[in-house]
This record gives sequence, C-alpha cells and structure tokens, in this order.
Amino acid sequence: MTDKDQLGTRAWPELRDVSGALLVPVGSVEQHGPHLPLATDTTIATAVAAALPGLHAPAVAFGASGEHEGFAGTMSIGTAALSSVLVELGRSACRWAPRICFVNGHGGNSVAVADAVRLLRFEGRDAGWLPCAVPRADAHAGRTETSLMLHLDPESVRTDLAEAGNTESIAALLPRLRAGGMAAVSANGVLGDPTGASAAEGERLFEQMVVLAADCFARWAPDGFGRLQ
Repeated sequence: MTDKDQLGTRAWPELRDVSGALLVPVGSVEQHGPHLPLATDTTIATAVAAALPGLHAPAVAFGASGEHEGFAGTMSIGTAALSSVLVELGRSACRWAPRICFVNGHGGNSVAVADAVRLLRFEGRDAGWLPCAVPRADAHAGRTETSLMLHLDPESVRTDLAEAGNTESIAALLPRLRAGGMAAVSANGVLGDPTGASAAEGERLFEQMVVLAADCFARWAPDGFGRLQ
C-alpha cells in the first residue's frame, strides 16, 4: 500500500472521482494475554485491508469487547455503539465512494458489523464486510494470533511472557464465557497455547488470510448478513 492509497494522506479534490472500494479496518483495544499488545486485532485487520485493492481508511480502533473487561487495558464501546458508528461512517463515505468494505479483526465485533452493513445495504448503499479468519485457528491470543503478530509486528510481542491459557474447545467454554466473560474461563486471558508460535507460521497464516479475503472481495457477493462470500 502506498501513500496514494491511504485516505488520510489525500486532499479532497483528489477524491472526486474515486472508482474503487473504500476499505475500513475494524479492530479493538482489548487484552490479548500477557504477551500480545492491546491493538492486536486492529494491527491484523489493518494489514489484511492494506493487502486488498482500493482506498484505505484509518482503522476503527475501538470495538465490542465487553467479554474482556475483566482485564486492565480493555476499552469497549459495545455492539450498539459500534454498529451506529459504522452505519454513520458508511452513510458519509458512500456520498463520494461507490463501495465500502469493513475488514473485521475481532470476532466480538461481528454482530455490530453485520447489523451495520445490512442496514447500509437496505438503504441502497453498496456495502460489505470481511472477517480476518483462517480455518482451524485457535480462539484468542493463542498460537494463531501470536504467530501473526510475530510476522506483522514482532517487536510488540513479549515472547518471554507467552504461556498457555485455557485449551478447552470453544464449544465447551461458551456457556461460561457468555455468563462471566473471558476472566471466568482464563486467568491469563489466553485461549489456546502460544508457546509454539513463529514468524514463519505467521507469514503462512497471513498469506492464507489474505488469499481468502481477496477471493471474496473480488467476487463481491454479500450474503444476507452483508458478509462477502
């Protein structure tokens, strides 16, 4: 991605004839165990969005992270507020951009993103969204996210503090997670085991993530929830 592709570096007369999509990363400020930064989801979403063709907006850095509020540093605006923010951003951007795509880096944002995109599409705007996902990824701050961050921003990873968290399946954890948040199922905020993570694995996972996102982006076939398929 060059400066020319970044919305924040452009002057308004340069944007009168935008023909491609506006890409908006959506992340979070939330705990990611003792070894990963609070901006992990935002970093990943921004990197995936940057790999797609179009004009790239600054990230929406605050998300719906209420399940992580048992840990210091987490800042959540909740599902309703996030959805409202994305709707207003979409309405505003679609006055001059023909298409908008939200690239979501945090699973807890999914309901807000889907609700916002469905409303924007109902109003006649060409909106869609993509998750930053790969098959068989672990849940939170484990090997998958740690490997991705070792590839994308290695200096931010405290490898000496990486330790396993709760390694039960999400299906088994879900009732307790919904009732009491992350702190009820993991004392260190980790679901999975980051200790085997590597930059090489992160590079492979990131490439896979980008290929999956790029294929859906190129097809631009939103489902009933606005997710690109």
